[in-house]
Amino acid sequence: MWTPMPPSVAKLHEHGLLGDRAPNLAATPKDTVFIDGTASLYHFRPQVATSGQTNASTAAAPVLVVPSLINRWFVVDLRPGFSLCEALVQAGLDTWCLDWGVPEAEDRYITWDDLIDRLDRMVRRVQRETGAPRVSLLGYCIGGTLCAVETALHPERIAGLINLAGPFDFSKIGKLGQMTQPAWFDGDAIAAAGNMGASEMQAGFQALRPTASISKWIQLADKSHDSRAVESFLALEAWASDNIPFPAAAYGVWIRDFYQGNKLIAGEHRVHGRQVDLKAITCPVLTVVTERDEICPPLAAKGLQSCVSSQDCQTLTVPGGHVGAVIGRMAKVHLYPQMAAWLLEKS
Repeated sequence: MWTPMPPSVAKLHEHGLLGDRAPNLAATPKDTVFIDGTASLYHFRPQVATSGQTNASTAAAPVLVVPSLINRWFVVDLRPGFSLCEALVQAGLDTWCLDWGVPEAEDRYITWDDLIDRLDRMVRRVQRETGAPRVSLLGYCIGGTLCAVETALHPERIAGLINLAGPFDFSKIGKLGQMTQPAWFDGDAIAAAGNMGASEMQAGFQALRPTASISKWIQLADKSHDSRAVESFLALEAWASDNIPFPAAAYGVWIRDFYQGNKLIAGEHRVHGRQVDLKAITCPVLTVVTERDEICPPLAAKGLQSCVSSQDCQTLTVPGGHVGAVIGRMAKVHLYPQMAAWLLEKS
């Protein structure tokens, strides 16, 4: 898959400082099954089972991976060996992924309800394509919050829910919550000007770690002799530098109802006028938290567990930060196998 190289990395290539070590991004074979506006539904091609092995996907429900809205989807399929989707496919799971796409200026009118509707259409399309009565949802970051809303509204369609570092209790959201206090942050006023730009959102995340943008280049210089370290850096930089806007109308609700109102936990959040009651969630639920997460602190993610009615709720804590835990070198040791095993067992 081709992806534009961020200017910082492209400049290094231009001066020949990185040779031909371009990252191999989103390499897991897949097909585009459905397009809905800017969004696409991908189906990862199953691997052929070797002699003596069984195909687990025939027993487990298909899994739909739902990334965040504000980053490119391929954080869940970054590069070979460091790909959540690749690991799920290799475990024998029938794996699908929602790519939210890149909102254009005219998409400023896409509402939060529209996003939930789009996710629901993707779930129903997976059901139609596979014939499965239920689908497992695996949502990352904002995708985890969206998946829980979908599950609460349509519990009959969902076999299992994995929240991968998605926030729920916004009273525990930490520094981002302080930045978005209504006394000095007006999400609706920002949304009135159009889509929330990627650079504005990135500035907020950079404020959490002001020196990170400098230290990463120092670390690259220190490891420039290590081809694997350079490849890892380039892949992460290509993804992290390619943020996408947040549709304006949806952004206003995200700030007002979630960061400022904490309405989902309180049972006051509504979609198309219908109350979103997390107690309607009865399927198995797994919440994955990372040890050093400043974007979604562990307590913010664990807020889901206390609100659902499921008798099967588990929490998995993995090393790393909000992004590193998903694509770092320890992900294939801790995160990928445990999530795949959970999906195979619970769905």
